[in-house]
Amino acid sequence: MRSTFKVLFYVKKGSPKPNGNLPLMCRLTVDGEVKQFSCKMDVPLRLWDVKNNRASGKSVEAQKINFAVDRIRVEVNRRYQELMQTDGYVTATKLKNAYLGIGVKQETLMKLFEQHNAEFEKKVGYSRAQGTFSRYRTVYKHIREFLSLTYRREDIPLKELNFTFINDFEHFLREEKKCRTNTVWGYMIVLKHIISIARNTGLLPFNPFAGYINSPESVDRGYLTEEEIQTLIDAPMKNKTYELVRDLFIFSTFTGLSYADVKNLTNDNLQTFFDGNLWIITRRRKTNTDSNIRLLDVPKRIIEKYKGLTNDNRVFPVPSNSCCNTILKKIGVQCGIKTRLTYHVARHSAATTILLSHGVPIETVSRILGHTNIKTTQIYARITNQKISRDMESLSQKLEGMEKNICNSIHATN
Repeated sequence: MRSTFKVLFYVKKGSPKPNGNLPLMCRLTVDGEVKQFSCKMDVPLRLWDVKNNRASGKSVEAQKINFAVDRIRVEVNRRYQELMQTDGYVTATKLKNAYLGIGVKQETLMKLFEQHNAEFEKKVGYSRAQGTFSRYRTVYKHIREFLSLTYRREDIPLKELNFTFINDFEHFLREEKKCRTNTVWGYMIVLKHIISIARNTGLLPFNPFAGYINSPESVDRGYLTEEEIQTLIDAPMKNKTYELVRDLFIFSTFTGLSYADVKNLTNDNLQTFFDGNLWIITRRRKTNTDSNIRLLDVPKRIIEKYKGLTNDNRVFPVPSNSCCNTILKKIGVQCGIKTRLTYHVARHSAATTILLSHGVPIETVSRILGHTNIKTTQIYARITNQKISRDMESLSQKLEGMEKNICNSIHATN
């Protein structure tokens, strides 16, 4: 059965103000139930048109009254639609309270964001990475600055979020913060995650991101070739710290582990598995997913080299990430490597040069890298020239007899 809903405005006779004006009231009727509330303004009786529910004439005072009436009507209708979407039904009492804010907890974007970040921070170092937490804090800071600049306010109710807000924030990131396309894409994913929390907990009945489209640009992720890896291994190092950083980089190149996962790798993670080989049995810090890796000879040799050099149960005495990247940059220049070396290049090299280029299926590579989605792995799925050459040589051998016969036929026709 369809609900009946009506909004009526009237002046309250019998309660004149000292200036003779009458209080303007709003009456809500929903399925026969009636509730009214004051519109917080007075109207001269001579101006009020009972039939049309509006002030008559075009005077400045009449226009002011009608503007207020229209604003209240629009807001009441909006509250009615929200209640229908969230609760499935509306009463006059609920509608009145929703409009007046009685018993309604106003949830806001920044408040929800702060709560999320506070809970996320507790997990850093256990199931969440510091880098991810830093990204959430950065987006929080940008949204706060955006609200101040664009909306002249410190916060915004969740129910006021809309498609325009989303597009305006993206424009702010591009024009005001000068963020590149992939940075904008990453920041918008963070905001989308916060919005999804609001939707999943019932705080937001609609999706402001509906219809929003934003895609990352394809980036040529740096990786080292087999020759460059060999050059790196053969190069003399400046001191023991440089040698350690180089060896850790090579270790990640042959295991696919990230800096954070190598730093937290313990001897307990090294286990002889079902096939009699030594494996790394761990969970990725970033995604909290299983990452089981059989150790090849190179990483096993590096583990043996640094055995017993830590004061705790960790496998390696790993310097800070910034220290590693600074040293790697200098090593790269020393070795004449064109790719700008950072620790994460080792992970790219593992996926491309060590695994995919040597025929390891992408599904296996995805498991080794600890990805939650194979689409993430596909980012690395470039084919090197060496791999193409080997594959074509293999094809040439298989087609040798067929090609010989065809070539003979071609020769005969000439």
